[in-house]
Amino acid sequence: MTDGRPTAAGSAPLWERDAELATVAAALDALCAGRNAPGALLVFRGKAGLGKTALLAETRRMAERRGCSVWSARGAETLRSVPFHVLRQLLQPALLSLPPEDIRDHLGDWHDIAGPALGITEPPGDNADPHYVRDGLVSAVRRIARRTWPLVLLLDDAHWADPETLRWLAAFAERLDDVPVLVVVARRPDRAGGVGARHLDAVAAAAGRPVNDLSALTPGATAGLTRATLGRHADDAFCREVWAVTDGNPYETVELLAKVHDSELEPVESHAGELRALNRAARGGGLVDRLKGLGLEATRFAWAAAILGTGITVDMVARLATMDDDLARACADVLCAARILTRTGPATGTEADTGELEFVHPLIATDVYQSIPSGVCTAMHGVAAQLVNELGRGAAEAARHLLKVHPDEDEELVEQLRQAAREHLAVGAPDAARRCLERALREPPLPEVHAHVLYELGCATLLTNPAVSIDQLRSALGMPGLDGDDRVDAVVRLSQALLHNDQLEEAVRTVEAEAARHAAGPVRLRLQAFQFMWEGIHGETVAPARSRRLAELASTCTGRDNAERALLILRAFDAMTHGESADAVVDLCDRALVNGRLAPGLGWTDPEWGMELLMMLGSAYAYADRLDRAESLFSEARRVYTSAGWRGVHLSLANAFLGLAYRRQGRLPDAEATLREAVRLAERVGRRLPLYWSATCGLVDTLLARGRVEEAWSVAEQYGFAPPYPSTIVLPDIRSVRGRLLLAVGRTAEGIGELEAAEKTAASRGGHNPVLAPWSVDLARALAGTDPARAAQLAADARKQAERFGTDTAIGEALRCAAALETGQRAVRLAARAVAYLEASPCQYEHAAARVEYGIAAGSAAELARGLELARLCGADGLADRARKALAGARGPR
Repeated sequence: MTDGRPTAAGSAPLWERDAELATVAAALDALCAGRNAPGALLVFRGKAGLGKTALLAETRRMAERRGCSVWSARGAETLRSVPFHVLRQLLQPALLSLPPEDIRDHLGDWHDIAGPALGITEPPGDNADPHYVRDGLVSAVRRIARRTWPLVLLLDDAHWADPETLRWLAAFAERLDDVPVLVVVARRPDRAGGVGARHLDAVAAAAGRPVNDLSALTPGATAGLTRATLGRHADDAFCREVWAVTDGNPYETVELLAKVHDSELEPVESHAGELRALNRAARGGGLVDRLKGLGLEATRFAWAAAILGTGITVDMVARLATMDDDLARACADVLCAARILTRTGPATGTEADTGELEFVHPLIATDVYQSIPSGVCTAMHGVAAQLVNELGRGAAEAARHLLKVHPDEDEELVEQLRQAAREHLAVGAPDAARRCLERALREPPLPEVHAHVLYELGCATLLTNPAVSIDQLRSALGMPGLDGDDRVDAVVRLSQALLHNDQLEEAVRTVEAEAARHAAGPVRLRLQAFQFMWEGIHGETVAPARSRRLAELASTCTGRDNAERALLILRAFDAMTHGESADAVVDLCDRALVNGRLAPGLGWTDPEWGMELLMMLGSAYAYADRLDRAESLFSEARRVYTSAGWRGVHLSLANAFLGLAYRRQGRLPDAEATLREAVRLAERVGRRLPLYWSATCGLVDTLLARGRVEEAWSVAEQYGFAPPYPSTIVLPDIRSVRGRLLLAVGRTAEGIGELEAAEKTAASRGGHNPVLAPWSVDLARALAGTDPARAAQLAADARKQAERFGTDTAIGEALRCAAALETGQRAVRLAARAVAYLEASPCQYEHAAARVEYGIAAGSAAELARGLELARLCGADGLADRARKALAGARGPR
């Protein structure tokens, strides 16, 4: 700026920043207006040296003058591999100053999941789901912001922040509307790439205002700064050359003018030609030469400081650079005087000096680090890792140094990296764990350990990237080292990864081949159970012979161990999908439990069997009209996964299947809310995967039941609910729901085609459950006007299947269909029978629909009023509207 510009050279980066400072002032005024003020996000973007850090420093001063609490953090190029590093910088100092009970109070319910990620509590032990950790951190910081109002968070050099912090920042930025906090982010426009760039773009989009792009100084501002620094006698030609040499970069301008001042160069045109040589000494090779000119010891001290990157103290640098304390303090003084380092904490000048140091500018830190000879850099990282271990800071903190060490078949280093990976997984940082394990493989590990490292690498990405897990687990199984239970566990994990990556046939072949390697016994039985499980959820090609084999095997099971219990569940699910006796299905399910509860080792988070088996158990109960048991199982799944922090595949499916139970019960608003959450969670994992279909299909089915056809179609379009379908079975039946949707929007021919495709699938599988896959009743209704004979046959077949299955819901639904194809008193009698069965059913939406249809057929106002009441209770708005219209013209008492 030229008018009202700073008069001190130290304020140089704030020249011509009137607009930016006004934006900050307005945001601070809005924040301080009251605790109910909405949050705000400012993003300042500019190339290196344009004054982003100075702008944040001025923001701090402005905020503190208004009485705000200000917490700050900065990304660092050499620390991007440290998960949550920047977020810990931001929050740790304030939280660790509190007593433990106050920390818990600040974090609230998220203490146990956010605390480990912030480095202030120990992790509970099991691997943490990264999605859940991110959500926990967002909620925890929102809670902290409300308790610490007015709070300002400053993030400098966000382009160098670790990926975990950037994920948190992107999520937090989307939820600022009701949180009284100001977040100010400074970044370069061209440094972040890949995932980091996407997160920073999301942050910018969430700001809700244009990004503030910083520009270089104008020639006039550069001249003003030159004269403010060197004196008013600096002539125009000299000032123009300063601007030309630095391109108006504030940082380079300040550094150049400092060198002019130190060299006592007169700021006149005759000396302007010397400016370029002086400027070269401020950056790159010039800086390196200047550093060397300070002496070997000072150079070694600067190298050690660049290796540490953060937490730079004279004591730590002295140990890393292998110099005595007196020499280290002297080097620190020299480097501070040369404007390479600066002190940020209290320097006592004693032998126990703990004052912290940092580089004057990130550009200097980068140049110094890049100037370290390769061999020296590697060796110093190795020493730094050793120092971290000696200080008891853990393998995770040492890992960033270990990642830089050259491979050398070091057995101890491999174990340290494996331990670091476990620590990263425990706080929800699987990408950091992956980097450690990939580096351990390059060491390489000893032959007997190699397969185990690959196995751990595959498991590290199982929840977040099944495709990557597949490659690693296959490699682990392809080499010696994994034996006994470890090998079987790896095979099971591989099959699960294949399943979640929609490679079901390969999942089946994987466990089938492993089972063939084992003699009869518990291990083989477990593998056979997984083979039957994956075959059982195949959406298209389950042959009747497979069901016969499963029935024969299950007939010998008493439920004495979990392998037998698994086979009983699989048999129950198979019988349910094929429409066998519901009573037999329930008996099989009950026998798989221990005193009505899941057996030890067969719980929702137990790794031996996985969640798929229990989802099949709950589904068998749900479609056999034991909805109370299904709801109990799926509610427990959601509670357990939430408590354990599993916010990916597991929690999405738990919500999807709980939504299914609510939909079957007729609790349509609850079903919709739960299924929307399932879809939201599934989107994090990836579209077109089986879990995504379950959530979307259930949501479309529920919206159709609520009578919101246009919204159901919109959801289907938004989430790709259309062919090609996944290879796994989807509940509710995907073709039946898609066919009903197409009929509802008037695309009758396409709807009939989908339902006929469902009919062919049922024939290939050897039968179907008319409640699980209600294509027959929907197809009969669709064909009633054009092909009444075929419609009647379909309805008759549906009644046979329903009576074979034997539940009130199945029989009642088949009778509803039959009544819809009739007229007169026969329609009334069939509708009355449907009501009688569905009144005894736990499926209240179907009961409500039967009441309304009976009321219409009989012209009974009383029945219509009862149906209207039930429809309201279910949240079935479309059905309620239909009942109201019919009620307006009905005969009989009201």
